[in-house]
Amino acid sequence: MTTDVTTDFQGAARLTDWGVIRASGLDAASFLQSQLTQDVLGLDAQRACLAGWCSAKGRLLASLVVWRPTPDEVLMACSADVMPSVLKRLSMFVLRAKCRLGDASAQLPLWGVAGAAACVAPWRRADGLIGLPPAHGVARALFVGDDPALPALGAAAWSWLEVASGVPRIVAATAEQFVPQMVNFEVVGGVNFQKGCYPGQEVVARSQYRGTMKRRAFVFESPAAAAPAQEVFHSDDREQPAGMVANAASWQGRHLLLAEVKLAALDGGALHLGSADGPVLTRADMPYAVPLEAVT
Repeated sequence: MTTDVTTDFQGAARLTDWGVIRASGLDAASFLQSQLTQDVLGLDAQRACLAGWCSAKGRLLASLVVWRPTPDEVLMACSADVMPSVLKRLSMFVLRAKCRLGDASAQLPLWGVAGAAACVAPWRRADGLIGLPPAHGVARALFVGDDPALPALGAAAWSWLEVASGVPRIVAATAEQFVPQMVNFEVVGGVNFQKGCYPGQEVVARSQYRGTMKRRAFVFESPAAAAPAQEVFHSDDREQPAGMVANAASWQGRHLLLAEVKLAALDGGALHLGSADGPVLTRADMPYAVPLEAVT
């Protein structure tokens, strides 16, 4: 996969498909500590983290970029299409905690910054930027606030980088579809296994320590556009899907997707998008090593 990073991936894109949840109050951080897969209490003003919110069955309801600008305020960026349900369901668990949850998207617009301007290390905060893992050597960051005064970066280019980074973003179509490890969530820093209990924690921990993962996520190129929640089939099994698309992007006539698939499906044959007769998928480079352990 070749790109001209000096011209194609420089600038900022307004992320209209993201939203921001604000949790405020004396118990905001401690409440979220009991709900998310990451150590919220351990965050300071210079750091951010990737976190998940799971169902009781350990399935991801949302993926979140979390930061804590003050001790009594936590902000969480997530896909805009899951935000209403996350706000509604998360509010049900507040009970007597001194924590107020609300939609801060209008006050805190998000931008995706790529290239030289994304000059902050992954999961660090500085000058309104939140560093994200790079993709194909291209630095990435979220910018929180008004127009960052950078050249315009097309939304398609940003989405391409997001998929290429291998960091999954849960959208409405894929909510409750994946245990974190199925989409490499713990590999990219989305799970802290020492932080204590949260919804679904037993399922997530059991998957980690018993080595029972039979599915993992990989980046693929496709001759046709894909969509989140679209199924993937193996050439040797026309009836049962071998996986599911988590995220997808199209840019300059090329199509990229991040899909969780059965590890056994990688041993031979071909993977197809949508059906056993659909477009053939080609493995692309992963920006990190994927654990390939499986129990048969």
